[in-house]
Amino acid sequence: MNDRYDAGHGADGGGAPYELVGYDEYGRPVYRQATDQQAQHHQQAQHHQQAQQYDAYQQQGHQGYGYDPYATGGHQQPGYDPYGTGSVPPQQSQTPAYGSYDPYGAQQQGGQAPQQGAPYDPYGQSAHTGQQPRVTEQTAHIPQQPGPADDDPGPAGTAPDYRTEQFAFVEEPDGDSEDVIDWMKFTENRTERREEAKRRARSRIVALAVVLALVAAGGVGYLWYAGKLPGLSDSGAGTGTTTAAGAQKRDVIVVHLHDTTGGGTTTALLVDNTTTEQGTTVLLPNSLALTADDGATTTLAKSVEDDGSEGTRTALDTVLGTDIEGTWRLDTPFLLTLVDLVGNIEVDTDTDVPDPDAKKGEAPLVKKGKGQTLSGKMAVAYATHRGSGEAQNAQLERFGQVMHGVLRKMTSDPDAATLTVQTLGQILEPPLTDKDLGDFLARLSERAKGGDHKSALLPVQDDGTLTAEASDSVVKDVLGGTAKSPDENAAVSVSVRNATGVKDHTEKARVVLLNGGFTFRAAGTAAAPEATSEVVYADAADKENATEVAKTLGLDAGSVTKGKVTGNARVSVVLGQDYDPGS
Repeated sequence: MNDRYDAGHGADGGGAPYELVGYDEYGRPVYRQATDQQAQHHQQAQHHQQAQQYDAYQQQGHQGYGYDPYATGGHQQPGYDPYGTGSVPPQQSQTPAYGSYDPYGAQQQGGQAPQQGAPYDPYGQSAHTGQQPRVTEQTAHIPQQPGPADDDPGPAGTAPDYRTEQFAFVEEPDGDSEDVIDWMKFTENRTERREEAKRRARSRIVALAVVLALVAAGGVGYLWYAGKLPGLSDSGAGTGTTTAAGAQKRDVIVVHLHDTTGGGTTTALLVDNTTTEQGTTVLLPNSLALTADDGATTTLAKSVEDDGSEGTRTALDTVLGTDIEGTWRLDTPFLLTLVDLVGNIEVDTDTDVPDPDAKKGEAPLVKKGKGQTLSGKMAVAYATHRGSGEAQNAQLERFGQVMHGVLRKMTSDPDAATLTVQTLGQILEPPLTDKDLGDFLARLSERAKGGDHKSALLPVQDDGTLTAEASDSVVKDVLGGTAKSPDENAAVSVSVRNATGVKDHTEKARVVLLNGGFTFRAAGTAAAPEATSEVVYADAADKENATEVAKTLGLDAGSVTKGKVTGNARVSVVLGQDYDPGS
């Protein structure tokens, strides 16, 4: 293989001498051109350096290439002149005689020694050739590195000597490119996540709007069904229902407050209308006229004392047409405990109530005002207080306020409410149980907290009988009136309204009807007398019963008509001035 830096180039071509730089990986010497002055000053030093480098190179095992630049023996090929001087060293291994062989290729003709005064030229160049033309200094090729960009491309017609390491960049991965790709992927993923988040947000907003629309539609539908939309109620008197009063389902419990200190009782009906989801406390005056088991007329207060809970409940069912499920006897000590258990109550008091245990002149136990906080003792004092000269209805309404406050503070959880009832330690009268009362109070508590509970006073006349207004507003709308279906063999209930102008005629008619096997129910006294009597039935099946009632009272058969009955009776009678009790 030809060497671009062979020694003959400087000798024959007249160029500047070369200086040895090192050896490449194949054991070939690497040269670079040197200036004349540099060559003269460094040639001897390079001679020794080259010899040492070659010896070291040979010791490292780089032999076998048939190359010996110093012709020191070894395996030199015959006729090989490493510096191109034209001299061929002998093939023998002995050292040639001086004058026949110059190790630097500077052999003189005839074996003469170099002339004195001539410069020493180890490469066989004439020392008197004069200043040699300067050539561009070339950088030596360093092994394992790509050559300089301005290397001589070599002789014309030959391909450039490219080396493998010059193309190493083709196989090396570009870290910067991977970083760019990773950054683009990250940016793209983040953009996709943002777009996905926006899509999810839009989906949630649409879903929320749909849910709100459905809830609003359901709420309006429920209000329409329950008859609570303004202008759609046709049941009158603020009941807010569109279902017929008689077709509604109600749960009713009667509660008697017994004042163990001052004496007396106070009665109310707790009503839960499960159809309209309305709760009502119906306050019953003690003067309400009832019919005892023996047919005698009595009052509510006397019935509680004489007939007890069972007899009073039956009498109330008869006069009001209700179906009372149980009786809750609430003595004042139990009311005190109940208020303390629920954590005091808030009441708008209408009067000052003195402390029964305090001396005269001391501050009242309960002060008049809105939003007064009442403890158990204060609640009992307020619920049982009846001022001097006050009607019993005033005290009855205070009891209703206390019951409303208790229901608002009562828990709406049935199990917790049952535990509260059990904590009172009172004995309930059958068929009412602790669980029944707890569940019932929990439902009413939920009504009271939602604003669906009210109190209603049953209006009665001075004689204890019901008025027509009471029959329409309370008995029919709140209590259901005729909701109770009478037994097939039960006595026919007859309500009597006195329009004769004579007060005693009501009692005489009651006695006659009871003797005839009918159930008497007082319907009060008319505001003005009427000339003729009237017997009314609502159901065609009761026409025969109405005719029998007319005969029993001594009235004409023509007085029997079909129409609207009052109260909770099956037959309604209006006694006119033509009524003769003695007939």
